[in-house]
Amino acid sequence: MKNGIRNNDAICVCLRLLCTLLVLVMGHTYAQRHMESLDRGVVAVSLSDGTVYVGWRLFGTDPEDINFNVYRETTRLNTSPITNSTNYVDSTGSINSTYSVRPVINSQEQAASASVEVWSQNYLSIPLQTPSGYTPNDASVGDLNGDGEYEIVLHQTGRARDNSQDGDTDPPIFQAYKLDGTLLWEINLGINIREGAHYTQFMVYDLDSDGKAEVACKTADSTVDGRGTVIGDPNANYVNSKGRILSGPEFLTIFDGLTGAAIVTTDYIPPRGTVSDWGDSYGNRVDRFLACVAYLDGVRPSLVMCRGYYTRAVLAAWNWRNGELTHVWTFDSDDGTPGNWDYRGQGNHNLSVGDVDGDGKDEIIYGSCSIDHDGTGMYSTGYGHGDAMHLSDMDPSRPGLEVFKANGDGPNLHGIDMHDAATGQLLWSVESTASNGVGRAVAMDIDPRYLGYEAWGTGTDGMVHDAQGNAIYGKNNAFYNFGVWWDADPLREMLDGTTIAKWRWDYATPGRQNLVYAPAGTASNNGTKKTPCLSADILGDWREEVIWRTYDNKYLRIYTTTDTTSRRIYTLMHDPVYRLGIAWQNVAYNQPPHTGFYLGDGMSKPPTPDIILVGGTNSIGIEDVSNTLPNTTKLVGNYPNPFNTNTNIRFQLSANEVVRLEVYNIRGQLVRTLIDGKVMSAGVHDVSWNSRDNNGHAVSSGIYITLIKTGNYNKSQKMILMR
Repeated sequence: MKNGIRNNDAICVCLRLLCTLLVLVMGHTYAQRHMESLDRGVVAVSLSDGTVYVGWRLFGTDPEDINFNVYRETTRLNTSPITNSTNYVDSTGSINSTYSVRPVINSQEQAASASVEVWSQNYLSIPLQTPSGYTPNDASVGDLNGDGEYEIVLHQTGRARDNSQDGDTDPPIFQAYKLDGTLLWEINLGINIREGAHYTQFMVYDLDSDGKAEVACKTADSTVDGRGTVIGDPNANYVNSKGRILSGPEFLTIFDGLTGAAIVTTDYIPPRGTVSDWGDSYGNRVDRFLACVAYLDGVRPSLVMCRGYYTRAVLAAWNWRNGELTHVWTFDSDDGTPGNWDYRGQGNHNLSVGDVDGDGKDEIIYGSCSIDHDGTGMYSTGYGHGDAMHLSDMDPSRPGLEVFKANGDGPNLHGIDMHDAATGQLLWSVESTASNGVGRAVAMDIDPRYLGYEAWGTGTDGMVHDAQGNAIYGKNNAFYNFGVWWDADPLREMLDGTTIAKWRWDYATPGRQNLVYAPAGTASNNGTKKTPCLSADILGDWREEVIWRTYDNKYLRIYTTTDTTSRRIYTLMHDPVYRLGIAWQNVAYNQPPHTGFYLGDGMSKPPTPDIILVGGTNSIGIEDVSNTLPNTTKLVGNYPNPFNTNTNIRFQLSANEVVRLEVYNIRGQLVRTLIDGKVMSAGVHDVSWNSRDNNGHAVSSGIYITLIKTGNYNKSQKMILMR
């Protein structure tokens, strides 16, 4: 049959596919999310008593019965494998020792981690090359070179302005550093990007699942990438007499994480258009930007760039895959779509991301509203704009996730509220009568006597509330800004400025006790927000590190806990909600990251994350993007499968080959030619199919067959389209 496959083969494949479809219908499953592959993140710290603390990562993909051995040089320190923790104290180690860990699976010791040297104190100093007149500000982390260790992308700020203020600013500068202080690159966004908390939101994430993170942000004419290449017109200057930039082209650029080179640049969506359409004519509301990463298809990350929240709110989703940047959808509160007007004015100075409705795909919590994975509105509470917001399983006594947030810049019946993250249903709220509303609000588990998170905010009743909204006692001297998991128990500590504090619920009048107070020579960022450069689980076990700058702006310091704990939890970076929280932490008014499960006193065992690792040295499964050449040519499969609209077909070549890749229906008719006799290099390749035929028409739900032909290799595999 011309352009077809043999009828008998098609019938056999069809029968097998129908059996598979029945299984899937009877028991629905979701595809696994791509997640970065990390090393064990071993950290060793010299303690004041002469011992050495050692901590390491448990992966979200590790088997349940995995154990560990700890080595000093070639000497095993533990008499039997460590089963109940991912830390250890060596009583006979020294500052000159080196340490590694080896997993033990089914009583068989596995390969050793990389060996690490001992820190002389509980922080690592990273030397900076800070430009004159600049200050290290927000930071993010990503594996830029694919070696399993995080690198730091740092926003260096000069003169900055709030959107409400006129005046010139200095160009925003981004630098990438290895943990040993090696400067990988510097990107200068140029004079046509204004500096300030609301202008430049930068995403550091492996957007194309190749094992190496990219950097994405808004750019303009005269932006200079990490290789010195200028984007657009190098001589353009759109700064007006008031120091604002209200004209000229606006771009979105994806930068290579390793080199800082601009890979692709496109027009920013949405454009500013008429400035006054956003709520004022002088340029305040038009230039309010947010950004995030979300798994909109449940498998691979998408980039979401946003504009506006006081009035008009627009979100645009993008995919960076297979070397192409494609626009997925745009949500616009003001585009006339029925119901969208309800989302106008409901955005925050921050956002959050998570699968709140249990369909395996992420939603974007934009403040008092939520946008579904397909770019349609889910709900709007109507409680208005706010400055602070938190998403997690705050009340483990009820199903699903909750949102706790501050509402309004003035008096508000729902000054702080907690609502169901999936439906927007109000669970409880407290009125604010303050003239300036609720400027700060935070939620975390600080008291073991009450199951779930405690929550409080400024400008309300002055009380700490339990997860059901009951006022339990006065907030006294509680901090409002950040939280950090620091000590041995699952309660969260408060983080404010350069102080980490424990909430002493057992005091006659509950109050805080400072644990880490103003580490010598360090400073926080962002004025009264008093945030660190970053707080995240980037080394050692599941507890979080805090990155502060030094007063002289010459160093970053990564502080880590040395408290031992018998609680064994996989790295928080393998929890999807938490990992995406690290990506958006730098956005506008920084907020602390939270897990997608309840992490607090009385917690259950954390759910195994439905992830698959890509890149690095620990990848498994069909999504493994290897840095070595395959030994065989193989059609690996497609993912997700079943799929809705888009799927990715993966194959590997052991040598350079002429490849033909086609899609057929169950009648053996050619539907789509994806690769038509093209010479492809040896390696692993992903090809995306958007469920359209060769004429560009969308095909119907059903069973389809992928056929690859290359050299002497011919192979077909089944896939199911379920719209």
